[in-house]
Amino acid sequence: MGRLLLIILVFISVSCNYGDAKGDKIALAPTGASHDLNLPAWGPYTKKYIGVSHIPDVKKGLRFDLSVFPGISHQKTVVPNVMKKSSFHPWEASPNLEYFSFRHDLIWKDKLFADISYAELDSKGRAFKIVYENNTNEPQEVTAQLMASLHFPPLKAHDPETRINYNQISLPENAFWIDAIDYTELNHAIPGHRDQLVYDGMLKGEIRDHGLINGSGIGKGFGRRKGDELKYRFKLERDIKDAVLLLRYKTEKLEDATLNFKGISEAKITLAASDSLQFQKINLGKLLSGEHEIILKTTSKTRLIIDGFALVEADAVPEVKPIPVLWNDAPTVSKGPVKNSLILKYENLDTYYGLYWNYDDFVIREWFSKDLPDTLHKNDNGIKTQFSGEGKGHFTNVFLKAINLGPKTAKTIEGIVYEGSREAVSEQLEHANTINFEEAFEQANKHVFGPTIIPAGEKYRFSQDRMAANTICNVVYPVHTQKQYIRHHAPGRKWDCLYTWDAGFIGIGLSQLSTQRGVENLNAYLNEPEEQSAFIHHGTPLPVQFYQFHELWNKTQSDSLVTVSYPKLKRYYNFLMGKVPTATTRNLDSGLLRTWDYFYNSGGWDDYPPQKYVHENKLTKKVTPVVSTAHIIRAAKILQMAAMHLNNTADYNSYQKDIEELTSALQEYSWDEESGYYGYVTHNSFNKPSGILKFNESINYNMGLDGVSPLVAGVPNEGQTQKMLSHLKTPGRLWSNMGLSTVDQTAPYFEEKGYWNGSVWMPHQWFFWKAMLDLGEDEFAYNIATNALDIWKRETEKSYNCYEYFSIKDEKGLGWHQFSGLSTPVLSWFNAYYTLGSFTTGNDVWIMDKEWNEDYSVLKVKLQAHHHENKPFSVVVCANPNYEYTALWNGKKTSLKLFDKGVLSITIADTTTKGTLELVPLKH
Repeated sequence: MGRLLLIILVFISVSCNYGDAKGDKIALAPTGASHDLNLPAWGPYTKKYIGVSHIPDVKKGLRFDLSVFPGISHQKTVVPNVMKKSSFHPWEASPNLEYFSFRHDLIWKDKLFADISYAELDSKGRAFKIVYENNTNEPQEVTAQLMASLHFPPLKAHDPETRINYNQISLPENAFWIDAIDYTELNHAIPGHRDQLVYDGMLKGEIRDHGLINGSGIGKGFGRRKGDELKYRFKLERDIKDAVLLLRYKTEKLEDATLNFKGISEAKITLAASDSLQFQKINLGKLLSGEHEIILKTTSKTRLIIDGFALVEADAVPEVKPIPVLWNDAPTVSKGPVKNSLILKYENLDTYYGLYWNYDDFVIREWFSKDLPDTLHKNDNGIKTQFSGEGKGHFTNVFLKAINLGPKTAKTIEGIVYEGSREAVSEQLEHANTINFEEAFEQANKHVFGPTIIPAGEKYRFSQDRMAANTICNVVYPVHTQKQYIRHHAPGRKWDCLYTWDAGFIGIGLSQLSTQRGVENLNAYLNEPEEQSAFIHHGTPLPVQFYQFHELWNKTQSDSLVTVSYPKLKRYYNFLMGKVPTATTRNLDSGLLRTWDYFYNSGGWDDYPPQKYVHENKLTKKVTPVVSTAHIIRAAKILQMAAMHLNNTADYNSYQKDIEELTSALQEYSWDEESGYYGYVTHNSFNKPSGILKFNESINYNMGLDGVSPLVAGVPNEGQTQKMLSHLKTPGRLWSNMGLSTVDQTAPYFEEKGYWNGSVWMPHQWFFWKAMLDLGEDEFAYNIATNALDIWKRETEKSYNCYEYFSIKDEKGLGWHQFSGLSTPVLSWFNAYYTLGSFTTGNDVWIMDKEWNEDYSVLKVKLQAHHHENKPFSVVVCANPNYEYTALWNGKKTSLKLFDKGVLSITIADTTTKGTLELVPLKH
C-alpha cells in the first residue's frame, strides 16, 4: 500500500458523540430519581394536533398547544391529528428543540405544501413561520388556521383525552395531609411477583382515579387478604391538643372492612361499606410533636381504596374538605395591543398567552368540542364564529383567509406565541412587528442536527434527516410515572406512554444525534437502588438499556456515566436474573429464563409462532424462550466490562458464574442439532426440562431470530455458530431482499402476511449486526446495515414516512407512518458507516480511550475485547475519505477493508485482546 506518511500531529480528545452540534463535553451524569427530560418548556409535546406546546408547570400535567392547520380555500383542511394517519411529516429538528418543523401536504407530491417551523425566541416564547410553496402551473388560494387549546392531565396512558378529575384537600391551620401513596412500606400478606417491578413506574398498590386527592391512592387489591399492611412515618412540628385522624377511603364492594390501627394509637376499626370516598374519624387525644408512625393492617377480605389521612384538631374537623379541581377549557379571550394579536387567559393557569401573526385578513372563531372534525371545509368565508361538537374542549381559532399564491411562487407568514404576566405578554405583542424573524429562524436553525457526512453517505441524507426529525419530535407530555409528570420520548404519539424495549432503541437512536439526549433517555428507565421498582417497565422486558449504556460509554468514555449508571443497571439485571425475592424469571430447574409473568412478549415480536403457541395453549409457566436467556447473558457481559472498569472483582466474578450457568443451560437443554436452531424448552410438572417445543411434534418451533439469538450473547461453539450463520446469510431462509426475516422462510409456520412473522424489523437486525462485528463477520455486518439503509431510503423518499416494519412479500413499508422507536437502528448504521469521525465496535469491545486528529485522518484508540481469546473481531471506522489507510494493532499491521472511500473495517485476529489500534494515512 506504499510507505507510511510521517506526520506530526496534535491529537484532540473526542469524548462525546460526533453528532453533537459543537462536539463539546456535556453533562453525562444522570439526574437522580427524576425521570423527566431536560428539555425546554416549549416543544412538540402535543398528543392532539401537531404544532408547538408549552408546559406552564411540569409538576401539574397541564399543556398549552398552538397548532397551525394549512388548507386550500373552499376545500377541506386536513386536521393534523397526531393520533391518526395525517398528511404532515416531521421535517427538521434540533436535539434540544430550539428549532423544529413539519411539512404539511396540500397537493401531493410537492406540488403544493406548507412548511411550518417553530424557533426559539427566549425561554418565554417561540416564533412560528408558515411557508407556502406552490409548484403548480396554476394560482392557488390557501388558508391557515391557528388553533390554541389547553389540555389537562389524563386519567391513564393510551387515553390522553380522558382527563382525570381529582380533588385537592382544604385544611385548617396547623393540620396536614398524608397522601396514601407516601407510605414507608406496603406489605401484602402474600407477596406478588410485581412487588418490585410495578408496571408503568407506578408505586406498589398505586391507582389513578377520579375524586382522589391529587389523583392517586392505594388500591390494586389492597385488603383482599387478611394481613395486608401499610406503614407511614411522619414528623409533627408542634403538639396537637386533641388530635383526630381522618382516613379517606372507599370499598370496592358493598362490604364492611376491618383494620387494626397501630402506631400513634391502637384500635380496631370498622370501615363501613361505601362505593364513594368518605372519611372515617379516629380519635387520638393529645399528640406530641416529633416522629410518629401509623400502621394499618387488614383483618378482613374486603378490597379497599385508601386515599390518605388528615391530622387535625378535633374542633377543626368540619374544615377538612376535599375540593374538586374544575377544569375550564375556555379561556378569556381579549384583543392584544396591536391589530393582529390576541391574549388568552385560562382559569387553571396563572400565566397568560399572547398570539401575534403578520397577516391582515383574518377572523377570530371558537370551537367548543373535544375534537375538531377530521377535515374543516365549511364556513371558510369566516361568517360563522362559533362551532359546537361533542365532549368537553375548546379551541381558539385565528382563521387567516384568502392567501393568494401565483404559479411557481411561495409566500411566508410569521408570528409568535408568548407566555408570562399580562404586562409582559402585552409588551411583547406590542413590539412583535419589530422582530427580525429571518434572524431568529436562522439562529435557531443552526442547532438542527446535521453531522459531517462523507460523500459516500450523501445519498442517505434525506431519509436520515426525516428519521432524525421523527426521533427528536416524538416526545410527549404529560406521562405520569414515579409520582411525577414527565416529558418522554415515545415510539410514536399513538403510544403516549412508557415502552421499555422501544425506549432502549429510541435511546440508541438519540445517542447518534446527541449524547445528552441519549443519557437522559437512559436515565428515564433506570431507578435508583433505593427506589421501589427494579427499573421502569412497560411492555417487552428485553434489556436494551444495557446495550444503550454500552453504546454511550463507547462514545464518551465518561467515568461519571459508569459510576452513576452501574448500580442501577445491576439492580435491573438482578431482577431479570431472578435474584430479587419476588421475581419469577428463573423458577424452573433448567435455570433458563422466562419473563412471561411480566409481559406476553419475550422479544417484542407479537405474533412470533412459538410464542403465540405458548400463550394459546397456556404454557407460560412451563416453557422458556431462548431470547430472554441470551440477552441477559449479554447484559452480564456488559456489566462485567463496567465492573472491571470500576475495579469491582467480586461483581465481575459473580457475573462470570451467571454467564457460565446460563450458557451451560442453553447448550444442554436448548440446542437442536437437527435444525441448527436453539429451541423453546418445555418443563414437566416437576419443573424439570423435558425437551424442545416442536411444531406438529416434529420440527423445531423456533426456527427464527429467537433460535439464533445466542449469537448475540456470544455463547455458541464454532460448529453451532457456522450453522446459524448459514441460516442468517442464506436467501430464502432468514435472509431476504428486505433484510433478516423474523421467521425462517422455509419453516412450515412462516406466514407472508403476519405482523412480525413474514416481515423485517430493524431492532433484531441491529443485535445481529453487532454480533457480526464480534465474530469478525464484517462483510455480512456491512450487508445488514446498508441493505436496511437502502430500504429506508427508498421508502422514505417515496412517501416521506418513517415506517415500523417492512413486508418481505410486498417489499414495502408498513405500520405507523411516524415511527421512531424500533426503527431507530437506521440512525446507528448511518452514523457508523457514513458520519465522519465515528468508531463502532461490537458488544464485546470496551473502548478505554479514543483520539482523532483534526481532519479525522489519524485515529488512536485503546481497546479491551472481553470473552474474545483466540477469536477475531471487527470494528468500523468512518475516516477522512481523501486518504488511503493502514491499520496497526499494538504496532503490527492488521487486516483493513475499504467498503467505500472513508468507510473502513478493521479486523483484529491477534490473540491479544487488549491494546492500541492506530489508523494512519498512506502517502498519496
